[in-house]
Amino acid sequence: MKEMSAYLMLVLGGTENPSADDVTKALASVGIEADADALNNLISELDGKDLGEVLEAGSGLLAKFGSGGGGGGGGGGGAGGDAEEAEEEKEEEVEEAPPAVDMFGGGDGGDY
Repeated sequence: MKEMSAYLMLVLGGTENPSADDVTKALASVGIEADADALNNLISELDGKDLGEVLEAGSGLLAKFGSGGGGGGGGGGGAGGDAEEAEEEKEEEVEEAPPAVDMFGGGDGGDY
């Protein structure tokens, strides 16, 4: 996958038909070691082919898989009176500040 990514970046960068050496150098420039077998397989598969046509064919194959189940429909509108009820509950939930207590349990200033 990393080899394919580097290959595509080289094509986007203007190298029409990147070689295995080009891909290896691109990966090495960011500290990644190329898998020679995977790279040679990739180069041989793409040799003499137009990348745009290859991508188009792959896109057509992916379309056959579909996009999955998708999410369910959105929930229906609720009753209109719920918003007022929620506001009333918020007003009732006012928290009181805890009483100030000395950290060591006493306020007399004596020894601990």
